[in-house]
Amino acid sequence: MFDKLKGPMLYKDSDGLTKQIEILEGMKEKASGETKNQILKEIRLLEYGEKGEKAVLYELMNSFMPMLILRDLRLEYENKSAQIDFLAITRKVVYVIECKNLFGDILVNESGDFIRTIHFNGKKIREGIYSPVTQNKRHLDLIKAVRKEDKSNMVFKMMFEKCFDDNYKSIVVLANSKSLIDVRYADKELKKLIIRHDQLISHIRKTDSMSKNEESSDKKMEEMAESFMKLHIPSQMDYTAKYDLQNVQEEKEADDQVEIEEKQQKSLYEFLKAYRLQKSREEEVKAYMIFSNAQLEELVNRKPESLEQLMEISGFGKVKISKYGEDLLKIITR
Repeated sequence: MFDKLKGPMLYKDSDGLTKQIEILEGMKEKASGETKNQILKEIRLLEYGEKGEKAVLYELMNSFMPMLILRDLRLEYENKSAQIDFLAITRKVVYVIECKNLFGDILVNESGDFIRTIHFNGKKIREGIYSPVTQNKRHLDLIKAVRKEDKSNMVFKMMFEKCFDDNYKSIVVLANSKSLIDVRYADKELKKLIIRHDQLISHIRKTDSMSKNEESSDKKMEEMAESFMKLHIPSQMDYTAKYDLQNVQEEKEADDQVEIEEKQQKSLYEFLKAYRLQKSREEEVKAYMIFSNAQLEELVNRKPESLEQLMEISGFGKVKISKYGEDLLKIITR
């Protein structure tokens, strides 16, 4: 009767998925070549993941259930780590939610393997993907280990371990509504762990109603949330080190130099071509008689800086050089 929490509360939001994307967007402008492609790929993956998480968060925040929601929780224990998408603490159960915004059609076979089928250029491509159920199971194992370590004596540790499966439940949420999910061949228990995001709240309500746990008060729920907040270790992803900004800048400068040179080549070609046309009209002869396309390209590539160097180009003898040499050198120098 003293409980005041009537609906969901976002107790902890993401540490900065949007900020990570912004950092990468800034790096993208400085990058080029393969490094830029890698950054673009990472941005797309983060954006895709964020879209899926937002869909799940929307369902949780519109559940009208009293629950505390911790998003983007990172735990470490004995050189192992777990990046938990959502921890939803209701009055009866703690839900460890793994969000997957998978594309393509997903089949879960009798062995629990996840097989994706995508359609590309009229062809079906089948591939195995890492099981999010296995991934979330590892998250639960780490939570069990780290929470058990907090218990003060062996009796409490044994009680905690015995009741763990009743108090903590794994849910794998597939957030892409366009993906088809086929779990008819999957094990019965496995089927219970895999749901679509629009079924999330009904699944939680049903699990809570079937739970024999006593209802927790607001205070106990907050204590639980705070205990996880103390264990949380923010991710320190260093994108600068990952993509080596020094190399990124060097690649960018190299690409810029290539672009400048290409523009100069193109510009020089057009100037020489215009000069040839002007002279052909003045002398009333065909343009190729001034100098051919092959000679034009050689002028652009070699960029002679003196009459002697100009004479090294095939077809440029004393007569041509005396007539056009000085003009050509001025155009090339400019």
